Amino acid sequence: MTDTQRTRHGRTAGMRTALRREIAGTIGLLADEQDFAAMRKYRSFTFDDHTVYLRQVEQLLAALAAKGGHTSVALFDPEEYAEFCAESGIEPDAPTSRTRFTAELAATGPAVAYEGQPFDDLVPALVDESVRQATWQYTSTTLTHIGPCAGCGADIGRAAFARASHLVARAVEAVGRGAHHWVGSVPSNQGTLHAVLHIDATAPGSADLDEVEAMELTTLLALALAHRNAFALVARTTAGRQQRVFGWRLKDERLEPIPAARVFDAYCIDTESGDLTAPEPGVDYCTAPQLADAGPEDRSCH
Repeated sequence: MTDTQRTRHGRTAGMRTALRREIAGTIGLLADEQDFAAMRKYRSFTFDDHTVYLRQVEQLLAALAAKGGHTSVALFDPEEYAEFCAESGIEPDAPTSRTRFTAELAATGPAVAYEGQPFDDLVPALVDESVRQATWQYTSTTLTHIGPCAGCGADIGRAAFARASHLVARAVEAVGRGAHHWVGSVPSNQGTLHAVLHIDATAPGSADLDEVEAMELTTLLALALAHRNAFALVARTTAGRQQRVFGWRLKDERLEPIPAARVFDAYCIDTESGDLTAPEPGVDYCTAPQLADAGPEDRSCH
């Protein structure tokens, strides 16, 4: 090989290396041991130990990251995979079919970017993201298909969402300075549904929040309003070294403050034994602020 050929070869190899860094990939992860066991019926799936499998995936992610690659991780569901293969007319017992399904996950499913975090952190985050997206799909779809009010003809879902938006906005205005972590919950036939909202109000006169989280929380509250269901919103506020825990419950289409004693009981009484447990140090269990409300004319109709 001449010097010119070596130079060209080196440049080509360098360009390929640079291109690899531009490629984003997705790995479909069998995080659950039962899902892993379900995949073992395929001969082309060669792993036989879930712990070893997880360790190999973690090592692969670390190796890809070390080369400058960007990889996301998505949950691989064997039942959805079988349905995908049947609908696509492809053989499920083939690595190429799993690759095609993983590519579909990358485009439509929940995923978490691998940034060097331990698997003990990545897997729960991935499961939480999957639950979050499933909750959002369920609540938004259900709200859309409720239909009109029999009495006035107004769209129940739309009216409930407008009312929920008003209530969430009033709650954001009322919480004051600090870093806030909110959790909304609604019981349903799908189990208890949750939505989380983080608010950064540490700077004077500002309240920065995640718009997607705010939309999800508002939709969950709207679902409770539309179905006249129970709803609880619990907030944990951190300001300096002090933390406050308080909450509201839905009553008569308003968010009513939960008394401090009930908040304390929820956090400091063992639900199984009924025994009192020690409060968290530096945490004040208190009554939420009363929310301003424009009045019944803004309330949902159904």
